[in-house]
Amino acid sequence: MVTLADARKVIAAAERQAREIGQPMNIAVCDAGGNLVSHVRMDGAWLGSIDISIKKAFTSRAFDIATRDLAKHSQSGGQFFGINASNDGRIMIFAGGIPLKRGGAVVGAIGVSGGSGEQDHSVAEAGAEAL
Repeated sequence: MVTLADARKVIAAAERQAREIGQPMNIAVCDAGGNLVSHVRMDGAWLGSIDISIKKAFTSRAFDIATRDLAKHSQSGGQFFGINASNDGRIMIFAGGIPLKRGGAVVGAIGVSGGSGEQDHSVAEAGAEAL
């Protein structure tokens, strides 16, 4: 289970990393059911990335995989090609979504959007490590 307190802790760590790299981000945390627990749009972060960050968190939890890894398998000829069209368009295959684990079990996910794929992933990773 991811509580609001957990989500705030994850988001705070992600925000620190985003500030460190100088990139404002949208940061979303969802619970084990893929439901949004909390979202933050840092000052200056893109409006269009709000939806993307939330969908990255959902995607990462829905398939218990980092979205950058899912993206690798979602390319033409890959085993998951076309997966982004599933789940009524909620699947986001850009880097920046990471499952949140406690005791080896997936309990939720973080989704980050607002920079390059590498930046989004590094910020999400910092958040995930805080749990």
